Parts: sequence; C-alpha cells; structure tokens
Amino acid sequence: MFNTVSDLDSGQRLLVRIDINAPVENGHAQDNRRFERHAESIRTLLEDGHAVAVMAHQGRPGRDTFISLESHADILGDHLSQDVEFVPDTFGEDALEATEALESGEVLLLENVRMCEDELPEKEPETHAGSEFVQTLAPKFDAYVNDAYSAAHRAHASLVGFPLVMDAYAGPVMEAEYTANSAIQDREFEGPVTMVLGGTKAEDLIPVIERVDDTVDRFCLGGIVGELFLRAAGHDVGYDVEETEFFDHQWDDHANTIESILETYGDRLTLAADLAYEGDDGERAETAVEGLEKDTSYLDVGTESAETYADLVRESDAVFVKGALGVFEDERFATGTVTVLEAIAETDCFSVVGGGDTSRAIGMYGLDEDDFGHVSIAGGAYVRALTGEPLVGIDVLETAAAA
Repeated sequence: MFNTVSDLDSGQRLLVRIDINAPVENGHAQDNRRFERHAESIRTLLEDGHAVAVMAHQGRPGRDTFISLESHADILGDHLSQDVEFVPDTFGEDALEATEALESGEVLLLENVRMCEDELPEKEPETHAGSEFVQTLAPKFDAYVNDAYSAAHRAHASLVGFPLVMDAYAGPVMEAEYTANSAIQDREFEGPVTMVLGGTKAEDLIPVIERVDDTVDRFCLGGIVGELFLRAAGHDVGYDVEETEFFDHQWDDHANTIESILETYGDRLTLAADLAYEGDDGERAETAVEGLEKDTSYLDVGTESAETYADLVRESDAVFVKGALGVFEDERFATGTVTVLEAIAETDCFSVVGGGDTSRAIGMYGLDEDDFGHVSIAGGAYVRALTGEPLVGIDVLETAAAA
C-alpha cells in the first residue's frame, strides 16, 4: 500500500500533483467538481502548516483546450478563499525562485506541465525520474504528493517520475478514489451487484463487462453503447443518421465482440425497451424499440426502461455507474440518468458513480452527494479500476512506500 498525507510531518514544503483539467470557454477554464475536491485536499495540507506548490495539466498540445493555468489559479483561489499565486513557468528560474520563497500556509500553481517537453511521452518511470524536469524540481521540496487519481493511468513525468527520487505520498482524493473504485475487486457483497453502463465509447465499456463478470450480476445499458448492443440484438438502431458519427465506426471495430458478449452474458444484460428523441414540436417523445426503424437520433432511454433499471437498483446491495444513459445536460433527455441516480440515492446500497461527466448530473439535478457511497471525478482511471488493470501512478507510490 502507499503512504498517505497523514504520514507526513507538519510544516513541509510539498510538490503536489492534482488534476483540474477543465472545460474551456473563450480561452478560460470553467469551474468544475475537480477544483472543489482538490481544494479540500490543499486546504488540509495548508492547515497542517505545509507550503504547497501545485502541478497540473490542461488539454493537449494542438487542441483548443490546451491553455495556460492562469485562470485555473483564480478558480482554485476562490475555492480556497485565499490567493493562489500563479507562476507562468514550471521548472525554470521563475518557478524555482517562487518555490524557494514559498512559506507555510501559502500555495502557488505552476504552469501547465504539458507545456514541458519532458512531460507527455509515455515512458518508464525510471526514465522520467532522470528527466531534467524531475531532477531540477525535486530537490526544492521535502516531499511529493500525488492527488491526481483521475490521471493515475498516465505514465507522464509529473505522475511517475517524482516518486522514484523523493518521499512520495497519496493525497486525500487519490486515497478516497482508489479505495472506492477498487471496491468491486476487493469487497464481497451479500446481495445483487448491478452495473449501469452508458456513455459514448464502446471500447471503454466492453472490457468492463468481460472482466467483472464474476462480481456483477446484471448490467443495465444505455447511451450510445446501449444502442450498439440493441443493434447486435437485431433491432434497427445503433447506426448513424442525421450526420452523426458515433455508431458505425464503433460497430465496424467492435461488432464481433459486442455480439459475443451478448451471446455469453445475454441473461445478465438489460437493454432498453424504449428510447426517447426530440419530437417535431421540440418536446421529448418516446418509442418502443420493438419494430423500430431508426430515422432520428435517440437521446435517452425511455421512461419504461428508466423505471426498469431503477427497480433493479433498488434490489441491489451494490451499484456501480459508468457513463450516462442519455444527454442529461438537456433536461428533456435526463430522465434515464436522473431516475437511476435517484433510485441509488434512496437505496441503502454501496454505490460508486464514476466518470467526470456523469457525476455532474448529481449537482445539476439537485441530488445530495452524501446519498451516494462515492462520486468519482475519474474517467479512464475509474474504468481501469473496475477492470482490475494496474494504474502506473498507484504502482509508483507503492514502490516508493516499500523503498
């Protein structure tokens, strides 16, 4: 197991990696749940007298979301109710001077780590540990804290290089996410275990169904993934219309696997019996799947399907959610996602709601996060945890703890 921040002596100079990758509008970051979660971690560290220098990333080179972290510092400062100094540098002279001047109870944010040449290539941790980025910055700090669970599947320098050259600890978000998201592998449940799977990427969810079949008793499918499985079941849905580009390429890539999963696990897969779409009047309309010929885009599971899924949730001892059942950002097509979340909230079961986008629905529709066992801000790392795949960011923290 890894060391946690509770193992730290107070009053240290800490290099803390978080994940506040956010939506971008007009060149500025937009607030999201990740800022709130990581601000809680940083506040805990500041209250213990630590001086905190924060590393984070935003977007990827070549994309519109690849911007400076200057606006992130303002958002983080709002959550902390104190100034967060922004340094437009990561490990150059300006960054080193700022970190050396950092005092107990203060926090600064370094520039987007993905602007460093050493950061992005997926390399072995030992290679990253020898990079100029790591070798220059590490000696300026007493310890390294990784709180970026949602990026823990990435073998990037800021995530895997530092733990090999300095004392390393898991932050509160890292610890909580790892514990909750690994529960499907580590815990035994007395009653049925239900997994609700939706979203847009079949390649993300196919491994989940295949690898947790010993633990999960039934799967409820929706979103684009659900339509692809309906197509495999012989219904005239699950292909692109109206210039959409979600279905056909995924079907071409994964049809054989989807059909095989349907044949093997069909008695445990609950597919939508009805689907919702935008009617001619702009309102939500619904249609049964049986006998349907697709001529429009379907944006949610139907009310009958949502209630069926909710009934299965209410009978469950544990429920895991990955991906939305519809386009919940539009209130007309939030019925599937919200009905299932409401059923989880009112049921005394162990629950994990995962995926950064899906977890947003909880706040959007007035649900109380305390009614869920855990609300994950992770996407790719959450999927890997469900399937039992190793997370390199976790592995290096465990290596550091054993050293």
